[in-house]
Amino acid sequence: MSLLSRLAGRGPSGFGYGSTAEQVTEGLSLAGQTFLVTGAGSGIGRETARVLALRGARIVGTARTAEKAQRVCAELGTAAVPVACELSEPHSVRAAVEEVKRRQLELSGIICNAGIMALPALTLAQGYELQFFTNHIGHFLLVTGLLGSLAPAARVVVVSSSMHRRAPAAGVDFDNLRGEGRYGSWDAYGRSKFANVLFAKQLARRFAGSARTANALHPGVIRTELQRHMPVVAAAAMSALAPIALKTVGQGAATQVYVATRPELASTTGQYFADCNVAQARADTDDVKLAERLWEVSERIAREV
Repeated sequence: MSLLSRLAGRGPSGFGYGSTAEQVTEGLSLAGQTFLVTGAGSGIGRETARVLALRGARIVGTARTAEKAQRVCAELGTAAVPVACELSEPHSVRAAVEEVKRRQLELSGIICNAGIMALPALTLAQGYELQFFTNHIGHFLLVTGLLGSLAPAARVVVVSSSMHRRAPAAGVDFDNLRGEGRYGSWDAYGRSKFANVLFAKQLARRFAGSARTANALHPGVIRTELQRHMPVVAAAAMSALAPIALKTVGQGAATQVYVATRPELASTTGQYFADCNVAQARADTDDVKLAERLWEVSERIAREV
C-alpha cells in the first residue's frame, strides 16, 4: 500500500493512519475518569494528556522531574496532578506510586507512554541496559505497584513500536540484559519494545475474570524528543522525511488515546494496535511461556533494585 493510500485509508474502527487524538475522542465525555500518563511533559505524551483533559478527564501527568510535570499540568488545569517519575530510577518510580496512593486516586487508565530510543552507546541503569530498564522495567514497577489503584474497568495501555520486530530471534535475550555480550542501538530498542508487548499480553492474562484490560500499540513514526539520542545521520534523514512520511504529534497520540477511551474497546484485551486498529505483532509475542519468564525475571529485577 502506498503512503498516500495509508494516509487516506481508514480501518474497521473508522479511523486510520491520519486520524488525530482529537478526532478519535470527538463526542466522548471522560468526566469523572482519571488517567495517568507517563512522559506527559513532551511529544505524544503531552498531546495525549491534553486531549484526555480536553474531554473532561483528570490527568496524573508524570515527567522525569517535578518541575517538568508541574509545568505541563499547569497547562492542563487545576485538576491535573503533577508527579515526578524517572523510569530509570526505581526510587523515583516507587515515590510516584506512593504519591498516587497517598492521594487515593482511582485510575481509569495508565498510559505507559514514556521511553528512550536508539542510544548510540551501551548505557546502564541499575546494572541493566538502559533502554530495557527504562522502557520495560520502569513501567513494570509502576503498573504492578498501582494495581490496587486501578478502577474495576481500568485500561493499561503500553506504547510499544513496530521496531519490536528488531528484537533478537529469542525475543528477549535473557543472557544479555546487561548488554555486555553484544550491543546494537536498534536491537536493544527492539528488545525493550518486544518486552512491552509481552508485558501487556501477560497483564491481560492476569486480568482475566475482571473488566480490566491491557493492550500494546505502535504509535507510528513521529518527530519528537524521542529521537534525541539518534546518530546525526539518522536524525537528519528523519528530518528530511518529516514532511511526507512522519505523523504529526496529534496523529501519533491517536492510537493510544483510542485504545484508552473508546467504549467499543471495553472488552478488548491482549491485543496489539497500529493506526487505531488491531494489528499483527511478531508471532512470538503470543508465546505464553516467554511472557511468563519475562514476568518472573522482571519481578526478580524489581526485588534487586
